[in-house]
Amino acid sequence: MAEGNSGNSGMAFVVGGLVVLVLVIGAFLLFGGGLTQKKEVDVNIKAPDIEAPKLPSGG
Repeated sequence: MAEGNSGNSGMAFVVGGLVVLVLVIGAFLLFGGGLTQKKEVDVNIKAPDIEAPKLPSGG
């Protein structure tokens, strides 16, 4: 029974490598700040004080 399993062991090695690669990328994104970056944007806009023009008198 163990004679015909040489192809399956190679496939298992490839699949295991892919699983490890996905775990490493996931850990990098999760713990390295890729997904959990806290971005804080402070926008402080001060508009100039503008006075309305004086309306002409009607008379």
